[in-house]
Amino acid sequence: MCARYDLTSSTIRLVERFGLTVPPEVIRKGEVRPTDAAPIIAPDRKARMFRWGLTVDWDPKPLINARAESLEEKATFRPLLPFRCLVPVDGWYEWRKEGATRFKTRIAPPEDGPFALAGLADPDRALFTVITCAPAPSVAPVHSRMPVLLAGPEAEARWLDMSLDFSAAALDLMPYRGALKVVEDQPSPPRQASLF
Repeated sequence: MCARYDLTSSTIRLVERFGLTVPPEVIRKGEVRPTDAAPIIAPDRKARMFRWGLTVDWDPKPLINARAESLEEKATFRPLLPFRCLVPVDGWYEWRKEGATRFKTRIAPPEDGPFALAGLADPDRALFTVITCAPAPSVAPVHSRMPVLLAGPEAEARWLDMSLDFSAAALDLMPYRGALKVVEDQPSPPRQASLF
């Protein structure tokens, strides 16, 4: 679930959209994969470059996602609840399976530009994870989960408001109710061997 997203907006656009007090360092534009360094937005509205995926001793793979429904129950995520962050993205990817074929699908709101996923950060190790929830109706045919897409600046401000306890901030951890644009890549046709 949400193992890749893209960030193509300019630094100026990110500063304007999220009211950043400190812009992100130079970022590589395009697809972001687990363990890549990418900007997150902290409650002070400063952008920081963190790596995507929490490292734990019980799993060799980084934990790139955290289920919204069990954040308070899981010992891995409970200590990070005071370190809420925004993950700026322009779209995210899921893969729909049909038999042995996987279809890469890009999902984003219909208006172009950056939006925010809800995240948790580990500031001591400069790592972050993306929070997931049940899918919106338009995402359900593609995947059984989706990242929590915060519904605009008010929801983003609540998520970053550290004066709110987690249970109040968590009210925004739900499937996105707005429109989403779901665009599926068509797989390349199989290569035919030369007859000569």
